[in-house]
Amino acid sequence: MSTPALEVRGASVRFGGVQALADVSVQVPAAGIMGLLGPNGAGKTTLFGVISGLVRPQRGRVLVRGVDVTGLSPARRARRGLARTFQRLELFDHLSVREHLVLAWRIRHGRLRLLADLAGLGRWPWPGERDAVEGLLELFELRDVADVAAGHLPLGLGRVVEIARAVATDPVVLLADEPFSGLSVPETRGLAGVFRRLRDERGIALCLVEHDVETVLELAEQVTVLDFGRVIATGTPAEIRVDPAVQAAYLGVAP
Repeated sequence: MSTPALEVRGASVRFGGVQALADVSVQVPAAGIMGLLGPNGAGKTTLFGVISGLVRPQRGRVLVRGVDVTGLSPARRARRGLARTFQRLELFDHLSVREHLVLAWRIRHGRLRLLADLAGLGRWPWPGERDAVEGLLELFELRDVADVAAGHLPLGLGRVVEIARAVATDPVVLLADEPFSGLSVPETRGLAGVFRRLRDERGIALCLVEHDVETVLELAEQVTVLDFGRVIATGTPAEIRVDPAVQAAYLGVAP
């Protein structure tokens, strides 16, 4: 079997007297989509924090393509191929959609000259930059708003820009935290199609935290369900749908 794009082994996190994660292990297959489900407070965001390096576990390891990154900073994990989006938008209001993608591409390829680029002086594209950015604008259907400042975009479109910016870093694995929040039904379907293309055409692995259960079950090949910081089920979407522990914890059905 191929090495997973991402693996968490036995992660445990305690905040004071609260056990946020208890011996949690998950795998995201190479060029696959894994859904992470669970009710509010189940530990999903804490697990994303552990994976991205923002939360230090008391126990456990994080591996990207088989390489242990547990001791690395978030920036060094990003250089290893880990990208993440957040529940709350983290965009620069004054920068255009295109400029967000350019900056992300330059950071990934060591071409960023921060003061010059942010001041608008680094206008000339580096080799490969134009094709990469234009390709992302096309893939995410952002060409019509390419030169619009992010602060003028509606919430749903801002989420799409944030995901496109993450993909501009050429990640091995993308952690997407509630990517469909704020999107209409057609926008959700469109973004789900983009995720499939990222997997199939670019070989990017995706891990999705999302409250839209049906979309996750339709999109992911594997699903892990957390409750009170513990893994209560792992399996295919079909297995998760009929799992009594999931029905009890997440869907409110008595086991």
